[in-house]
Amino acid sequence: MGESAMKTTANLITSIIIALWVVAIAIISVQNYTPVSLKFFNLQSIQISVGIILAFSAGIGMIGITVIQPLWSIGSSQQGNETLDDAEFFVDDEDF
Repeated sequence: MGESAMKTTANLITSIIIALWVVAIAIISVQNYTPVSLKFFNLQSIQISVGIILAFSAGIGMIGITVIQPLWSIGSSQQGNETLDDAEFFVDDEDF
């Protein structure tokens, strides 16, 4: 499979996951319109529906992963170089 086909497949899977989240949030919002409030330590939010809370949580999670993902690739590329250096260091001349 070519590189462009893999990117297309990744975009398709991402779109399907986001679409399923939107549909699930819409169904839950319609069925559970009862307002709720969030409590965190001594702080309490205003009363809003569960669907809105889910939508904001999903959106913040997607944005957070989008921001953090490049940092993961930077860390893995640095770790990969260290592993390569270690492998070259431990090569035994008697094996050849």
